[in-house]
Amino acid sequence: MNATSSDLFARAPATTSIRVGIGGWTYAPWRDNFYPAGLVQRRELEYASRHVSSIEINGTYYGAQKPATYAKWRSETPDGFVFSLKAPRFSTDRRVLADAGKTIDAFVRGGLAELGDRLGPINWQFTPAKAFEHDDFAAFLDLLPHELDGRPLRHVLEVRHASFDCAQYLALARERRIATVFTDSPKFPSFADVTGEFVYARLMRTESGNATGYAGAALDAWAGRARTWAAGRDPADLPRIEAPRDAGARDVFIYFISAAKERNPAAATALLSRL
Repeated sequence: MNATSSDLFARAPATTSIRVGIGGWTYAPWRDNFYPAGLVQRRELEYASRHVSSIEINGTYYGAQKPATYAKWRSETPDGFVFSLKAPRFSTDRRVLADAGKTIDAFVRGGLAELGDRLGPINWQFTPAKAFEHDDFAAFLDLLPHELDGRPLRHVLEVRHASFDCAQYLALARERRIATVFTDSPKFPSFADVTGEFVYARLMRTESGNATGYAGAALDAWAGRARTWAAGRDPADLPRIEAPRDAGARDVFIYFISAAKERNPAAATALLSRL
């Protein structure tokens, strides 16, 4: 490598309440435009966690991880870094959500405690076919544990059926104080109504032809929205179901996901530099 080890692993810019990141860290095209030449694969998490301030782990959606794996991930990341995790599909992709208790408990109690203070929000993603049914969804929310070994847990719901775009869903999520993903995508419902005590945005519009994924003006706009959310206000230019509601200061998590995936690290680091 041309750069020194200290140069390669310098910490990303950070704020106290806004975290910006990517989905995963093992992706071959990133070895051409994010990871430096010669960086061995086993050090990719170490590198990525020092250039973004959070990573959403997608692999947990598809299968269980061992406690030793979570401990290893923690050991490779710096103080202040946070993972979010996709909850297992076995919990959310089912006809009767009220029956998900065993899978929820197996996931939460299956090693997440090994992440310690690196454990951030847990994203419960539902399929586009899963419609909103108030009572069953309420029963599911009742199953989500509030703490793990004395550490408070933060849950966020990623709903993908148009039936969730309603006041009844907002009322239920706000009653339980559980956040809802703001999904910046034309494929899924996209509403920015805040339902919990933090904001979680998944941005899906990176473009291959743009070196930073998004145009500079778009990144400037997202930096402004992030600051607005963190200050406890709602950005006025995002779609919503109800009128904006101001509240207290909030943590904000923004991930560049999907779309032109090869550009997502560049988009994340460009947004961090604006913050």
